[in-house]
Amino acid sequence: MTTGFFWDERCFWHSGGNYALTLPVGGLVQPLAAGGLPESPETKRRLKNLMDVTGLSDDLDMRGADPATYEELTRVHPPHYLREFKEMSDQGGGELGLRTPFGQGGYEIAALSAGLATAATRAVLTGEMKNAYALSRPPGHHCLPDWPNGFCLLANIAIAIEAARAESLCDRVAVIDWDVHHGNGTEAIFYDRDDVLTISLHQEHNYPLDTGAMTDRGQDAGLGYNINIPLPPGCGHVAYLDAMTRIVLPALDGFAPDLIVIACGYDAGAFDPLGRMLATADTFRQMTRQVMGAATRLCGGKLVMVHEGGYAESYVPFCGHAVLEEMSGSARSAPDPMADTLPIRQPNARFDAFTADLIAEMANHFATRPGTG
Repeated sequence: MTTGFFWDERCFWHSGGNYALTLPVGGLVQPLAAGGLPESPETKRRLKNLMDVTGLSDDLDMRGADPATYEELTRVHPPHYLREFKEMSDQGGGELGLRTPFGQGGYEIAALSAGLATAATRAVLTGEMKNAYALSRPPGHHCLPDWPNGFCLLANIAIAIEAARAESLCDRVAVIDWDVHHGNGTEAIFYDRDDVLTISLHQEHNYPLDTGAMTDRGQDAGLGYNINIPLPPGCGHVAYLDAMTRIVLPALDGFAPDLIVIACGYDAGAFDPLGRMLATADTFRQMTRQVMGAATRLCGGKLVMVHEGGYAESYVPFCGHAVLEEMSGSARSAPDPMADTLPIRQPNARFDAFTADLIAEMANHFATRPGTG
Protein backbone atom coordinates (compact mmCIF):
# COMPACT_ATOMS: atom_id res chain seq x y z
CA MET A 1 0.00 0.00 0.00
CA THR A 2 1.10 3.54 -0.74
CA THR A 3 0.73 6.93 0.90
CA GLY A 4 -2.13 8.92 -0.58
CA PHE A 5 -2.01 12.62 -1.39
CA PHE A 6 -5.38 14.29 -1.98
CA TRP A 7 -5.40 17.70 -3.62
CA ASP A 8 -7.29 19.85 -6.14
CA GLU A 9 -6.17 22.95 -8.04
CA ARG A 10 -9.54 24.56 -7.30
CA CYS A 11 -8.66 24.75 -3.60
CA PHE A 12 -5.85 27.13 -4.57
CA TRP A 13 -8.47 29.44 -6.07
CA HIS A 14 -10.14 30.23 -2.74
CA SER A 15 -9.86 34.00 -2.26
CA GLY A 16 -9.81 36.28 0.77
CA GLY A 17 -10.63 39.92 1.33
CA ASN A 18 -8.69 43.15 1.50
CA TYR A 19 -6.47 42.59 4.52
CA ALA A 20 -2.91 43.32 5.60
CA LEU A 21 -2.11 40.07 7.40
CA THR A 22 -5.10 39.89 9.80
CA LEU A 23 -5.92 43.61 9.83
CA PRO A 24 -8.67 44.98 7.55
CA VAL A 25 -7.15 47.51 5.15
CA GLY A 26 -8.33 51.06 5.74
CA GLY A 27 -7.67 54.05 7.96
CA LEU A 28 -4.01 53.88 8.91
CA VAL A 29 -3.58 50.24 7.78
CA GLN A 30 -1.91 50.23 4.37
CA PRO A 31 -2.26 47.31 1.95
CA LEU A 32 0.68 44.92 1.75
CA ALA A 33 2.53 44.51 -1.53
CA ALA A 34 1.22 40.95 -1.82
CA GLY A 35 -2.23 41.93 -0.53
CA GLY A 36 -4.88 39.94 1.28
CA LEU A 37 -4.81 37.50 4.16
CA PRO A 38 -1.72 35.44 4.94
CA GLU A 39 -3.89 32.38 4.23
CA SER A 40 -2.97 32.50 0.56
CA PRO A 41 -2.64 29.62 -1.90
CA GLU A 42 1.11 30.00 -2.22
CA THR A 43 2.26 27.91 0.75
CA LYS A 44 0.15 24.98 -0.44
CA ARG A 45 0.95 25.39 -4.12
CA ARG A 46 4.66 25.68 -3.40
CA LEU A 47 4.54 22.48 -1.32
CA LYS A 48 2.97 20.66 -4.27
CA ASN A 49 5.51 22.26 -6.64
CA LEU A 50 8.43 21.15 -4.46
CA MET A 51 7.07 17.61 -4.40
CA ASP A 52 6.86 17.60 -8.19
CA VAL A 53 10.40 18.94 -8.59
CA THR A 54 12.00 16.42 -6.19
CA GLY A 55 9.96 13.54 -7.62
CA LEU A 56 8.20 12.82 -4.32
CA SER A 57 4.86 13.12 -6.11
CA ASP A 58 5.81 10.07 -8.18
CA ASP A 59 6.09 7.99 -5.00
CA LEU A 60 2.61 8.94 -3.76
CA ASP A 61 -0.90 7.98 -4.85
CA MET A 62 -2.01 11.42 -6.09
CA ARG A 63 -5.77 11.84 -6.20
CA GLY A 64 -8.62 14.31 -6.22
CA ALA A 65 -11.96 13.86 -4.49
CA ASP A 66 -15.60 14.83 -4.73
CA PRO A 67 -16.85 17.67 -2.53
CA ALA A 68 -18.35 16.67 0.79
CA THR A 69 -22.06 16.08 0.31
CA TYR A 70 -24.79 18.10 1.99
CA GLU A 71 -25.57 15.08 4.16
CA GLU A 72 -21.93 14.89 5.25
CA LEU A 73 -21.81 18.61 5.99
CA THR A 74 -25.02 18.59 8.06
CA ARG A 75 -23.62 15.98 10.43
CA VAL A 76 -21.48 18.84 11.78
CA HIS A 77 -22.98 22.13 10.53
CA PRO A 78 -26.66 23.16 10.95
CA PRO A 79 -28.67 23.73 7.76
CA HIS A 80 -29.18 27.44 8.52
CA TYR A 81 -25.42 28.02 8.51
CA LEU A 82 -24.88 26.13 5.27
CA ARG A 83 -27.79 28.00 3.68
CA GLU A 84 -26.39 31.41 4.67
CA PHE A 85 -22.92 30.42 3.48
CA LYS A 86 -24.22 29.18 0.12
CA GLU A 87 -26.39 32.26 -0.46
CA MET A 88 -23.54 34.66 0.28
CA SER A 89 -21.20 32.60 -1.91
CA ASP A 90 -23.66 32.68 -4.83
CA GLN A 91 -24.01 36.46 -4.49
CA GLY A 92 -20.30 37.15 -4.85
CA GLY A 93 -18.93 36.30 -1.43
CA GLY A 94 -18.45 38.15 1.83
CA GLU A 95 -17.56 37.34 5.42
CA LEU A 96 -19.69 35.26 7.78
CA GLY A 97 -17.55 35.21 10.89
CA LEU A 98 -14.20 36.55 12.09
CA ARG A 99 -11.40 36.71 9.48
CA THR A 100 -13.17 34.30 7.09
CA PRO A 101 -13.68 36.24 3.85
CA PHE A 102 -14.43 34.36 0.64
CA GLY A 103 -15.32 35.10 -2.94
CA GLN A 104 -17.93 33.77 -5.31
CA GLY A 105 -17.92 29.98 -5.26
CA GLY A 106 -16.38 29.91 -1.79
CA TYR A 107 -19.01 27.46 -0.56
CA GLU A 108 -18.17 24.93 -3.26
CA ILE A 109 -14.42 25.26 -2.69
CA ALA A 110 -14.85 24.79 1.08
CA ALA A 111 -16.99 21.69 0.46
CA LEU A 112 -14.24 20.38 -1.83
CA SER A 113 -11.65 21.01 0.89
CA ALA A 114 -13.76 18.97 3.32
CA GLY A 115 -14.19 16.33 0.63
CA LEU A 116 -10.42 15.90 0.32
CA ALA A 117 -10.16 15.22 4.06
CA THR A 118 -13.12 12.86 3.93
CA ALA A 119 -11.78 10.88 0.97
CA ALA A 120 -8.34 10.58 2.56
CA THR A 121 -9.89 9.27 5.78
CA ARG A 122 -12.06 6.78 3.93
CA ALA A 123 -9.14 5.47 1.86
CA VAL A 124 -7.06 4.79 4.98
CA LEU A 125 -9.86 3.20 6.98
CA THR A 126 -10.87 0.86 4.13
CA GLY A 127 -7.26 -0.30 3.77
CA GLU A 128 -6.87 1.17 0.29
CA MET A 129 -3.91 3.26 1.49
CA LYS A 130 -1.52 2.84 4.41
CA ASN A 131 -1.81 6.53 5.31
CA ALA A 132 -2.82 9.73 3.55
CA TYR A 133 -2.35 13.50 3.38
CA ALA A 134 -5.14 15.93 2.42
CA LEU A 135 -3.96 19.30 1.08
CA SER A 136 -7.18 20.93 2.25
CA ARG A 137 -7.80 24.64 1.67
CA PRO A 138 -9.55 26.55 3.16
CA PRO A 139 -8.49 25.07 6.51
CA GLY A 140 -10.99 23.93 9.13
CA HIS A 141 -9.81 23.51 12.72
CA HIS A 142 -11.15 26.85 14.00
CA CYS A 143 -14.63 26.48 12.51
CA LEU A 144 -17.49 26.00 14.98
CA PRO A 145 -20.70 24.36 13.79
CA ASP A 146 -22.40 27.69 13.08
CA TRP A 147 -19.61 30.29 13.27
CA PRO A 148 -16.50 30.36 11.07
CA ASN A 149 -13.33 32.03 12.28
CA GLY A 150 -9.59 32.13 11.76
CA PHE A 151 -9.70 31.51 7.96
CA CYS A 152 -11.79 28.32 8.55
CA LEU A 153 -15.21 27.98 6.87
CA LEU A 154 -16.07 24.29 7.37
CA ALA A 155 -14.77 21.87 10.00
CA ASN A 156 -12.89 19.58 7.59
CA ILE A 157 -11.62 17.03 10.12
CA ALA A 158 -14.88 16.76 12.04
CA ILE A 159 -16.78 16.27 8.76
CA ALA A 160 -14.37 13.50 7.76
CA ILE A 161 -14.66 11.76 11.15
CA GLU A 162 -18.45 11.87 11.18
CA ALA A 163 -18.59 10.51 7.63
CA ALA A 164 -16.33 7.61 8.62
CA ARG A 165 -18.39 6.86 11.71
CA ALA A 166 -21.64 6.97 9.71
CA GLU A 167 -20.14 4.39 7.33
CA SER A 168 -19.13 2.20 10.32
CA LEU A 169 -15.46 2.49 9.39
CA CYS A 170 -14.29 3.41 12.89
CA ASP A 171 -15.49 3.95 16.45
CA ARG A 172 -12.70 5.85 18.22
CA VAL A 173 -10.61 8.61 16.67
CA ALA A 174 -7.75 10.65 18.12
CA VAL A 175 -7.13 14.13 16.68
CA ILE A 176 -3.74 15.75 17.30
CA ASP A 177 -3.56 19.41 16.34
CA TRP A 178 -0.01 20.78 16.11
CA ASP A 179 -0.97 24.00 14.34
CA VAL A 180 0.45 26.96 16.30
CA HIS A 181 -3.11 28.14 17.02
CA HIS A 182 -5.54 26.37 19.32
CA GLY A 183 -7.89 23.96 17.54
CA ASN A 184 -10.96 25.51 19.13
CA GLY A 185 -13.43 24.36 16.49
CA THR A 186 -12.51 20.69 16.65
CA GLU A 187 -12.46 20.92 20.45
CA ALA A 188 -15.95 22.46 20.59
CA ILE A 189 -17.51 19.90 18.25
CA PHE A 190 -16.33 16.90 20.28
CA TYR A 191 -16.14 18.50 23.75
CA ASP A 192 -18.88 16.36 25.31
CA ARG A 193 -17.97 13.06 23.63
CA ASP A 194 -15.75 10.17 24.66
CA ASP A 195 -15.35 8.61 21.20
CA VAL A 196 -13.03 11.35 19.90
CA LEU A 197 -9.90 12.35 21.81
CA THR A 198 -8.85 15.89 20.92
CA ILE A 199 -5.30 17.08 21.66
CA SER A 200 -4.01 20.55 20.77
CA LEU A 201 -0.40 21.71 21.05
CA HIS A 202 -0.36 25.46 20.52
CA GLN A 203 1.27 28.73 21.40
CA GLU A 204 -0.50 30.02 24.49
CA HIS A 205 -2.88 32.95 23.92
CA ASN A 206 -2.08 33.28 20.24
CA TYR A 207 -5.45 32.58 18.58
CA PRO A 208 -8.12 32.48 19.78
CA LEU A 209 -7.16 34.62 22.75
CA ASP A 210 -9.72 33.08 25.10
CA THR A 211 -9.49 29.33 24.41
CA GLY A 212 -6.94 26.55 24.75
CA ALA A 213 -6.41 26.45 28.51
CA MET A 214 -4.88 23.35 30.10
CA THR A 215 -7.87 23.15 32.46
CA ASP A 216 -10.40 22.75 29.61
CA ARG A 217 -10.77 18.97 29.73
CA GLY A 218 -14.18 18.34 28.17
CA GLN A 219 -17.60 17.95 29.75
CA ASP A 220 -20.20 15.29 30.50
CA ALA A 221 -19.20 12.06 28.70
CA GLY A 222 -16.26 13.93 27.18
CA LEU A 223 -14.66 14.88 30.50
CA GLY A 224 -10.97 14.00 30.23
CA TYR A 225 -11.08 13.48 26.47
CA ASN A 226 -9.84 16.98 25.58
CA ILE A 227 -6.19 17.88 26.15
CA ASN A 228 -4.75 21.35 25.61
CA ILE A 229 -0.98 21.85 25.73
CA PRO A 230 -0.40 25.64 25.74
CA LEU A 231 3.28 26.30 25.16
CA PRO A 232 5.00 29.64 25.85
CA PRO A 233 6.18 31.71 22.87
CA GLY A 234 9.74 30.91 21.84
CA CYS A 235 9.51 27.14 22.29
CA GLY A 236 11.32 25.16 19.69
CA HIS A 237 12.32 21.68 18.59
CA VAL A 238 13.11 20.21 22.02
CA ALA A 239 9.88 21.45 23.63
CA TYR A 240 7.65 20.06 20.91
CA LEU A 241 9.23 16.61 20.99
CA ASP A 242 9.14 16.63 24.80
CA ALA A 243 5.43 17.47 24.81
CA MET A 244 4.78 14.69 22.31
CA THR A 245 6.74 12.17 24.38
CA ARG A 246 5.39 13.09 27.81
CA ILE A 247 1.77 13.96 27.02
CA VAL A 248 0.57 13.10 23.52
CA LEU A 249 1.91 9.56 23.13
CA PRO A 250 0.76 8.37 26.60
CA ALA A 251 -2.70 9.84 25.88
CA LEU A 252 -2.87 7.91 22.61
CA ASP A 253 -1.83 4.71 24.36
CA GLY A 254 -4.55 5.18 26.97
CA PHE A 255 -7.24 5.93 24.40
CA ALA A 256 -6.36 3.21 21.85
CA PRO A 257 -7.91 4.83 18.76
CA ASP A 258 -8.97 3.14 15.54
CA LEU A 259 -7.52 6.09 13.60
CA ILE A 260 -5.21 9.03 14.27
CA VAL A 261 -5.84 12.32 12.44
CA ILE A 262 -3.36 15.20 12.52
CA ALA A 263 -4.46 18.80 12.09
CA CYS A 264 -1.20 19.50 10.29
CA GLY A 265 -0.39 23.19 10.51
CA TYR A 266 3.14 24.44 9.91
CA ASP A 267 2.77 27.86 11.54
CA ALA A 268 4.86 26.78 14.54
CA GLY A 269 7.73 27.01 12.05
CA ALA A 270 10.48 29.48 12.83
CA PHE A 271 9.65 31.96 10.06
CA ASP A 272 5.86 32.11 10.31
CA PRO A 273 4.33 35.62 10.45
CA LEU A 274 1.46 34.46 12.70
CA GLY A 275 3.44 32.38 15.22
CA ARG A 276 6.30 32.96 17.62
CA MET A 277 7.68 29.44 17.88
CA LEU A 278 10.90 27.94 16.57
CA ALA A 279 9.93 24.58 15.12
CA THR A 280 11.96 23.34 12.16
CA ALA A 281 11.32 21.01 9.26
CA ASP A 282 12.99 18.31 11.34
CA THR A 283 10.60 19.03 14.23
CA PHE A 284 7.69 18.14 11.96
CA ARG A 285 9.56 15.11 10.63
CA GLN A 286 10.27 13.83 14.15
CA MET A 287 6.70 14.42 15.35
CA THR A 288 5.42 12.55 12.31
CA ARG A 289 7.78 9.66 13.14
CA GLN A 290 6.49 9.60 16.72
CA VAL A 291 2.85 9.52 15.64
CA MET A 292 3.49 6.89 12.98
CA GLY A 293 5.02 4.69 15.67
CA ALA A 294 1.92 5.15 17.82
CA ALA A 295 -0.36 4.42 14.86
CA THR A 296 1.53 1.22 14.08
CA ARG A 297 1.29 0.15 17.70
CA LEU A 298 -2.37 1.06 18.22
CA CYS A 299 -4.37 1.05 14.99
CA GLY A 300 -2.55 -0.78 12.22
CA GLY A 301 -0.74 2.35 11.05
CA LYS A 302 -3.96 4.21 10.19
CA LEU A 303 -2.93 7.87 10.02
CA VAL A 304 -4.38 10.85 8.14
CA MET A 305 -2.81 14.31 7.89
CA VAL A 306 -5.10 17.24 7.05
CA HIS A 307 -3.34 20.48 6.11
CA GLU A 308 -4.23 23.48 8.28
CA GLY A 309 -2.17 26.69 8.75
CA GLY A 310 1.35 27.77 7.89
CA TYR A 311 2.07 31.09 6.21
CA ALA A 312 5.81 31.28 5.53
CA GLU A 313 5.79 30.69 1.78
CA SER A 314 9.49 29.91 1.57
CA TYR A 315 9.63 27.49 4.52
CA VAL A 316 6.31 25.62 4.70
CA PRO A 317 7.14 23.51 1.60
CA PHE A 318 10.23 22.06 3.30
CA CYS A 319 8.25 21.24 6.46
CA GLY A 320 5.52 19.53 4.45
CA HIS A 321 8.02 17.66 2.31
CA ALA A 322 9.71 16.31 5.46
CA VAL A 323 6.36 15.06 6.77
CA LEU A 324 5.53 13.33 3.50
CA GLU A 325 9.00 11.80 3.21
CA GLU A 326 8.43 10.26 6.64
CA MET A 327 4.89 9.10 5.90
CA SER A 328 5.80 7.46 2.60
CA GLY A 329 9.30 6.20 3.34
CA SER A 330 10.40 7.82 0.09
CA ALA A 331 14.09 8.37 -0.54
CA ARG A 332 13.32 11.65 -2.33
CA SER A 333 14.49 14.54 -0.20
CA ALA A 334 14.29 18.31 0.00
CA PRO A 335 17.04 19.32 2.46
CA ASP A 336 16.05 22.14 4.80
CA PRO A 337 17.88 25.24 3.49
CA MET A 338 17.95 26.60 7.07
CA ALA A 339 19.31 23.43 8.67
CA ASP A 340 22.65 25.07 9.52
CA THR A 341 21.26 28.13 11.29
CA LEU A 342 17.99 27.08 12.93
CA PRO A 343 19.64 24.82 15.54
CA ILE A 344 21.69 27.82 16.66
CA ARG A 345 18.53 29.93 16.96
CA GLN A 346 16.83 27.43 19.30
CA PRO A 347 16.16 28.36 22.96
CA ASN A 348 19.09 28.11 25.35
CA ALA A 349 19.44 25.39 27.98
CA ARG A 350 17.86 27.49 30.73
CA PHE A 351 14.74 28.14 28.68
CA ASP A 352 14.55 24.46 27.67
CA ALA A 353 14.77 23.51 31.37
CA PHE A 354 11.93 25.89 32.22
CA THR A 355 9.78 24.47 29.42
CA ALA A 356 10.59 20.90 30.45
CA ASP A 357 9.35 21.66 33.98
CA LEU A 358 6.18 23.19 32.55
CA ILE A 359 5.54 20.18 30.32
CA ALA A 360 6.18 17.82 33.25
CA GLU A 361 3.61 19.76 35.29
CA MET A 362 1.07 19.46 32.47
CA ALA A 363 1.82 15.75 32.08
CA ASN A 364 1.06 15.32 35.77
CA HIS A 365 -2.25 17.12 35.30
CA PHE A 366 -3.23 14.93 32.35
CA ALA A 367 -2.27 11.70 34.11
CA THR A 368 -5.76 11.53 35.64
CA ARG A 369 -8.03 9.02 33.97
CA PRO A 370 -10.66 10.21 31.43
CA GLY A 371 -13.90 11.02 33.21
CA THR A 372 -12.18 12.49 36.26
CA GLY A 373 -11.03 15.81 34.75
